Amino acid sequence: SEFWGGKTMELRRCCMEDLEEIRTLFTTTILTVNRRDYTDVQVRAWAGAAREFPRRQSFFLDLYTLVALEGTQLVGYGNIHESGYLDHLFVHRDYQGRGIATALCDALEAHAAAGGVERVTVHASLTARPFFLGRGYRLLREQRAEVGGVFLKNCVMEKLLTPGLESPVPRK
Repeated sequence: SEFWGGKTMELRRCCMEDLEEIRTLFTTTILTVNRRDYTDVQVRAWAGAAREFPRRQSFFLDLYTLVALEGTQLVGYGNIHESGYLDHLFVHRDYQGRGIATALCDALEAHAAAGGVERVTVHASLTARPFFLGRGYRLLREQRAEVGGVFLKNCVMEKLLTPGLESPVPRK
């Protein structure tokens, strides 16, 4: 599919070989993009969660995790639980605002709808909140989440899905 700038983007299921690049993207995005909404202490604790990724391979491989690629560059990823809980959605700091998060979210929501899920929930960062509001999610409440002994504010949000959305990425 095409996105901003006429570049070609590919979405595909995550595989083992993606995990190190995902870890780097997660850490870098939090330390740069999310820094505008969180303190230095908060982003460092949050980014520090990536230390657990090597022991959490099943988290990425068991959930429906998609990666977005521009050529060979991994530019974003996201995943969703079969319950409809959208857990991760991150876009590389140099590829923000190009429709990557939209493409990933479209595919994750469609996958959930195809699986019979009626609502998607997300604990969105303050940074991501406007993105989700723009997609028709509604704010249920703000909460404090604990990460590495540090508290961060995030937003519990939900969106009702249209039954029978067609998933643009094949199920495995």
